[in-house]
Amino acid sequence: MLKNLFISNYALIDNLEIEFSKGLNIITGETGAGKSVLLGALSLILGQRADASVLSDKKAKCIIEGTFDILECDFESFFAENNLDFDNTVILRREIIPTGKSRAFINDTPVNLDKIKELGEKLVDIHSQHNTLTLQDSAFQLDFIDAYAQHKSLLSDYQKALIIYSNTKVELEKLISEEEKAKSDQDYFQFQFNELDAARLLENEQNELEAEKELLAHAGEINTTIANCVNSLLYNDQPLIANLKEIEVSLQKILPYYNSLDELLQRIKSVNIEIKDIASELESKAHGVIINPDRIQEIDERLDLIYHFQQKHRVNSISELLAIKTQYENKILSITSLETKIIEQKGILDLLHKKLQSFSDSLSANRKKVKPIIEKGIVNVLKKLAMPESQIEIKIESLDHFGNKGRDKVNFLFNANKGGEIKPISKVASGGELSRLMLAIKSLITQHTLLPTVIFDEIDTGVSGEIAAKVGEIMRAMSSNMQVVAITHLPQIAAKGLAHYMVYKETDSTSTYTRIRQLSASERTNEIARMLSGDKVTKEALENAKVLINFNNN
Repeated sequence: MLKNLFISNYALIDNLEIEFSKGLNIITGETGAGKSVLLGALSLILGQRADASVLSDKKAKCIIEGTFDILECDFESFFAENNLDFDNTVILRREIIPTGKSRAFINDTPVNLDKIKELGEKLVDIHSQHNTLTLQDSAFQLDFIDAYAQHKSLLSDYQKALIIYSNTKVELEKLISEEEKAKSDQDYFQFQFNELDAARLLENEQNELEAEKELLAHAGEINTTIANCVNSLLYNDQPLIANLKEIEVSLQKILPYYNSLDELLQRIKSVNIEIKDIASELESKAHGVIINPDRIQEIDERLDLIYHFQQKHRVNSISELLAIKTQYENKILSITSLETKIIEQKGILDLLHKKLQSFSDSLSANRKKVKPIIEKGIVNVLKKLAMPESQIEIKIESLDHFGNKGRDKVNFLFNANKGGEIKPISKVASGGELSRLMLAIKSLITQHTLLPTVIFDEIDTGVSGEIAAKVGEIMRAMSSNMQVVAITHLPQIAAKGLAHYMVYKETDSTSTYTRIRQLSASERTNEIARMLSGDKVTKEALENAKVLINFNNN
């Protein structure tokens, strides 16, 4: 419950602090006194966005702070998940500086606005006369049924599954798109790969072919040169080998007289042998070089093919061509891989669809189960609010797709008068009827939620007299298991309160300020009398006010 609200430098409020009580809290005041300003400030600590326009003093910061008792609330998991210190009392604070920037705090720990809003929605439900229009909204109607059905965990499981299903569906669509594009290129990839594959290119082939071509192109010159060299060594008129032999014989003759020539003689013998060996190898090399025009043509054709591919693919080597071939092969394989992934993804999507269908079927079953209970409950409350002939029918239709809350569409049909036709709420309900219908719904919701505080901002619009008294009774009944704050203009409702606060304006020489204070017993009687008779409080009005208060306190 809301224990304390502190407001500084907000609109017409310079400094204001108010302590709230358990049960039914009543706030009254003349029109324009600033009751809506209080709610505006409160909404800031519940996560509403704000800017510098709310500052009364444009040079100072605005501070709104609310203290809540959460002893009976199950909020430990929220605090644990957000690394916040948990206590039985929680303080929500917003600060807005003149630049328009704001900061949010939970128990003095800075948090982002979404977090304070998430917690605020668990603490307070603010309902104003303008919110009766939401009663006509199918989403609100569905939320109401879900709150009554108490399947929050099931709905959470469904929504988690829906996120996974939606992401999987997007991924499948992405894969299908990739496959379509890839298949449009598949023939091109396959042709390029086949062309390179058929060429049977080898890593060092180009260098070897170019070297072989160079050899064959100079075969005649090579053979002639080798023959001349062999002749010079062995067969010329004065062959080198014969001259060396002659030198060897000459030295052999004088060796007995000059034995120091022995080493040189041995070297000449070695050279002689080496020259014979060289000549033999030269002759052998000459036999390996064959003039072959047909082979040259084959090499030219092969090299032309290699050069063609290099020019086509803008590369300079066979290794680069082989890399390109591998790339095309991988692209072809990836298309097959995409097909496999698509099949797998479709299987996963099918399983998720069945899971979602199971969750949505359970949600629908729960809603249909509580539907007659809700219809009966609303009608019973409306009877207390002087609408004895009211009819309410909750129409639940199936959608052709998975929505955020299942596959149900809800529409509340209503008829306030005997013999009237039951139609959608927006077509048959007046402002006063909408207010009473919303109050009936709120009173049912409070039986099935653990919301600590509900605030009604002039929900009594369009009602008066005995009906107003019934509205007050329902609010007081609601306050038996939660805190209720009611801003009202009706004395019948004000008299039901356990604590009564008055909002008023105070003016000094320069400014006007909004104030609020809790009324004493006598002040409360005077305020209710004012509400009964106007600014001029009569003796009769005072007596009526006492009767109203005493009646509700007995």
